[in-house]
Formats: sequence, C-alpha cells, structure tokens
Amino acid sequence: MHLTWLDNNSWLIEMAEQRILLDPWLVGSLVFGNLPWLFKGEHLSLRPIPKQIDLILLSQGLPDHAHPPTLQRLDRSIPVVASPHAAKVAQGLGYTQVTALSPGESYVLADRVEIQATPGSPIGPFLVENGYLLTDLPKGTRLYYEPHGFHSPTLQTAAPVDVVITPLISLEIPLLGSVIQGKKTALQVIKWLQPKLILPTAAGGDVVFNGLLTSVLQENGSLAELRQVLAAQQLTTQVLAPRPGDRFEPAIPTAV
Repeated sequence: MHLTWLDNNSWLIEMAEQRILLDPWLVGSLVFGNLPWLFKGEHLSLRPIPKQIDLILLSQGLPDHAHPPTLQRLDRSIPVVASPHAAKVAQGLGYTQVTALSPGESYVLADRVEIQATPGSPIGPFLVENGYLLTDLPKGTRLYYEPHGFHSPTLQTAAPVDVVITPLISLEIPLLGSVIQGKKTALQVIKWLQPKLILPTAAGGDVVFNGLLTSVLQENGSLAELRQVLAAQQLTTQVLAPRPGDRFEPAIPTAV
C-alpha cells in the first residue's frame, strides 16, 4: 500500500495494484452554495492531477468531497463509487460508470480491492454519508476512512484494521457544535479498530480558508495531545503526520 495526501480530504490510495482517487479537490476554489463570502478555500500549491486512476471514490456529495470543478477535469469514463448523494453529483457531471453504495453495501474493484461503505457523517436530519473500509484482497491489509470523525459502533466487528484516515482535531461552531469531531472520536475509533497507524485528514496542509464562517470556527485538539493520550493508555497505534504531496508506504506487516 502507498498513500499520498493531496491536501484537505483528497488522497491517492494505491492498494493491490489499483490507484484510487479519494474525495478529490485538486483545482479551483472550494465554495459552498456559490457563497464565497461565507466560505472559500484555496490551494497555496496546486498539485498535478494523478494519472492512471482506476477508481474515483467519493464519501459525500458536498463540494469538499465531490468537488465539481475537479470532477469536470477528470476522465468521465473512470468508474466512480460513491455515497448515493455523491453518485448523483457524478452522474450529473456525465460520469458513465457510477455505483452508489449505501452503508453495509460493498463493491469489488478488479477482483483485488473490496470497498465496503460504512455509516459516516450526518448531513442534516435525514442524510447520512459514507465512510469506507478498503481491503487488499490478495494481502489482507485494510484501511478505514471517514472524513468528519463520525464513526458507527458497527465498526467494532471490522477490527483489526491496519490504517485509519480520519480527523484527529475538532472544528466547532459555538452554540451549534462540531462540524468535524476528530478530537472527540479519534481515541474511540482507535480502541475499536486497533490500527497500527492513524493519519489525519481534513485539516492543515497547503490550503487557506476565508469567509465569514471561518471567523467563528474553533479548532480543538492536536496530534501531540493524541499521542500523549495513547501513551498514557499504553495503546500502540502510531500517529503519523504526512506532508501534502509526499507518497509513502505505511509499514504494515503482511498477513499470512
């Protein structure tokens, strides 16, 4: 397995000789509802769009996961696996091979990678988006991804997992609660899944955010704080902090 963090929630996952582009925002600005005065994200350093993509994997239908300008730049013939909300975005942009997965459903890529949707972040009162469990079928290694820190108790049956990618800090709006609840849930998901490695997503990197909403967002927690908690509880999961654009191979023993 090789991983490349492309900033924000965007990752290139290379598993079982398959290249999976996850939640890509790689070009243009990030704006919600055509309201840049409310929230606007911009890359300080643009990275090239990865080539030879075997699958686009989308966890949510919001622009920070299914980013329309980025999806418009990619080949519409690339297969897409997505939450039902994100699948509608991809179909609306002309993608021809779109598979919608609801939590509990699975998709197998090239007989080599199994992708299982798990319950993820609630968007409003009626919509729950996806997390994903990815399994390298030849080697048995597994990766779990959820970009907002909402982890279903059903994950406990999936343990152990080798790598977890999820927020490790929280972003909160006073009086309204957490938009991203990494600090609140990172320790719990580590105890549930017993990963060898955990990596942060959805924060930091070469991205700058502006707008009214950013003035009220409060950040809570840190990677150093999580490491201290893990050491105090004698948990062996390593907390890694990848740099945007760096491709690396997690040190994971191969299952026998």
